[in-house]
Formats: sequence, structure tokens, C-alpha cells
Amino acid sequence: MRFRFFIILSIIGLAEYYSFVVVKSALRSLPNVWRVSLFSIYIAFTALSWGGLLFFRAINWAAMPHLVRNLYVALVLGFTVGKVLVLLVMLLDDLRRLFTWGIAAFAFKNSPTAEAATKIDRSTFMRQTALVLGGLSLVGFGVGITNRYRYRVRKMKLAFDNLPAAFKGLKIVQISDIHTGSFDNHDAVLHGIERVMHQEADVILFTGDLVNNVCDEVDDRYKQIYSKLKAPMGVYSTLGNHDYGDYVEWPSPEAKRENLERLKGVHKEVGWRLLMNEHVVLQRGEEKIAIVGIENWGNKAHFPKYGDMRKAYEGLPEKNVPFKILLSHDPSHWRGEVLEKYPDVDLMLSGHTHGMQFGIDSKIFKWSPVQYIYNEWAGLYKEGKQSLYVNRGFGFLGYPGRLGILPEITVIELV
Repeated sequence: MRFRFFIILSIIGLAEYYSFVVVKSALRSLPNVWRVSLFSIYIAFTALSWGGLLFFRAINWAAMPHLVRNLYVALVLGFTVGKVLVLLVMLLDDLRRLFTWGIAAFAFKNSPTAEAATKIDRSTFMRQTALVLGGLSLVGFGVGITNRYRYRVRKMKLAFDNLPAAFKGLKIVQISDIHTGSFDNHDAVLHGIERVMHQEADVILFTGDLVNNVCDEVDDRYKQIYSKLKAPMGVYSTLGNHDYGDYVEWPSPEAKRENLERLKGVHKEVGWRLLMNEHVVLQRGEEKIAIVGIENWGNKAHFPKYGDMRKAYEGLPEKNVPFKILLSHDPSHWRGEVLEKYPDVDLMLSGHTHGMQFGIDSKIFKWSPVQYIYNEWAGLYKEGKQSLYVNRGFGFLGYPGRLGILPEITVIELV
């Protein structure tokens, strides 16, 4: 533990040192007034970033104006990622210099080449590259704020051999991770809900995290907006890890339980059927499919396993229901339990990761830092006859924006 702390502290120290060197070098040629002013701004931004991290728990973030909070979070993330990029570029250049010096010093002792090698200055190109990357990071996270309501509709057709004929062409719309407490624009959210309705789904499925922490985030205006979600075969929902209120301090266990019960009531109030370790059977003619919904079940150590698949399956007739869709918020549940113990789950729908709201998301290449935590983090995954789709999230949490990973409305047609 101490060694890990030492490594982290060393990385932070190097990042700050290299960033200091790069900024100081970039400002060196400017007039004294500009140099002092800009460097003071850099120091102030650095202090603000560290102040927010060190006193995170002492700050009442909920009471802070949305605009101020959004700009601050974007600044901190931009600064942090920017300094990491500076660290990588400058460390790479220093290692190159060390290697060059070593080769020259030992292979060409007492030669003009060795003398020149030992006097190599840091590459101007590398220094400028590091500065540009750091600046782009800061600007990028600022621009990303404008994407937080830029909903993207992703459509696909999924084929299953055991899908009953009556359900061929069934159109499912999935949304996930609304995180109501992060929103600051009712009209923008309404636009997103209207885009869901424009898809004319047969059934709408929501896979958890309606709130960040508390039920009160869903005010009357948001209740009116969410109640607009309707589909001929119903709107079904489940809970995510944030819905339980596990990340805030409550005056008593009873207050926490009351909050959860009120949140369950919100699902009912807006017309959603909340599936709490239970299932529903959809029927067309004589043919049936099942939608199974469980509480949050995470395969990571710090996420609780509230979900109970055995309870959700109780009373489900196996022979008459050959096709099953599982709503489970956390995609790690797929490998943690579903693939091994429940091979009859044909399609699992999840969310949770948000694609980390940051990365590269194209048809050719897909990358996000979250992939080093979750094997399945965005899009469609298949193993044998089973499929998993991970929605990138409708809302946002923490960083009030989307950089490369846009908010998602998923449309799945079963064929």
C-alpha cells in the first residue's frame, strides 16, 4: 500500500514538475507583464484544481450554481489530463536523451560526439508538442460541455434463432443512466425524451441510475418529462448503483430506506414498471418472451450485489418462454454470473460505464480509459448464442460533458 502511494505521489510530482517547466519555457520570450500575468493564472488554476480535490468532501457541490460547477469540473479534468500528456511526452524525451547520452558516453569516449551528446538541451519540438497537447486537453474538456445534451440514436438489428416468429421485428428502445441530479436544462432533457418517442418503439427499457443519489433530484417538471415515455408493450425499468443512496451520508438507516422507497414510487408515478428481481412475460398471440429485471449486481469489489437472479426467475415457465431479455445495470454481471449460470439469457442490456464520457468512438476504432476497468463498456458484445449491449448513458455524472462519447438512445430491432 505504501509503495503504491509512493508511486502515485511520484507520478503527480513529475507531472507537476514537467508542466511547470513547459509553461515557464513557453512564456520565457514574452514581455515581463504578460509572463508574470499568465504564469500567475497557471498557478491559480493549479491551486484551484488541488483545492477542489483536497477539500472535496467539505464543499457543498449540490448548492453550487450549475454553470460554476460545470466550468470548474471541466477545468480540473482538462488540467489533469493535460498534465498527464505533458508528463508522457517530456518523460519520453528525457529517456531518449538519457539513452543518447549513454550510447555516446560509453561508445565514443573523449570524442567530440560524446561531448556534444552530454550537452543536448531538451528538444524544442517535444516541449512545444507537450504544451499543445496540454492546451488541447484543457480546451477539449471545455468544448465537451456543449455535448452533454447531444443525443445520438444508435440503431441495429439483432438476429436470434430461438426468437418466436410473432416477435420478429420487435423494436426495443433502451436508455440508461439518466442521472437527473446532473441536469441543468429541462428543455434539453425533454428534447432527448422526444427523440426516444420518435423511434416508435414497441417496448422501452431503462437500465438504471435515474438519480445521482437522492429521490428529490426528480422534481415535478422532470416527472412530467419522464412520463412522456410510453410504448404499446410498456416501459420497464430497473435500478442502478446510484439509485440506492450509497454515496451520501444519511441521518439514519431509516432515512436511506425511505429515500429508496420514494424513488421506487417515482418509477410508478411516471408510468414505468420497475422490476425488482422479477420478470414480466410479453405475449403476441400464443407466443411469449420474458423481460427479467434485477437490482444492481456488480462484479467489482466496491459494488454491491443486490440482484438476485434466482428470485427473478421464480414462476417463469421455461418451456413456454423460449426467449429472455435481462435488464442488469452493471455489464460486469454478464461475465460474473450470467454467461456461466444463465445460458438461457439471450440478450442482456446494461449501462453503468457511460463510456467514461471520454474517448474515441468510431466504426473503425473505439477507445476509452474505462476499458481498462470493464471488459465490456460500450456497444454490442457476443459470446456463443448470448449477446450483451452496453448503453453509453443518457445523462452524465461528475464531468458535465461528453468528449468523444456522446449520450445514447439505443434502438434494437429483433429479427
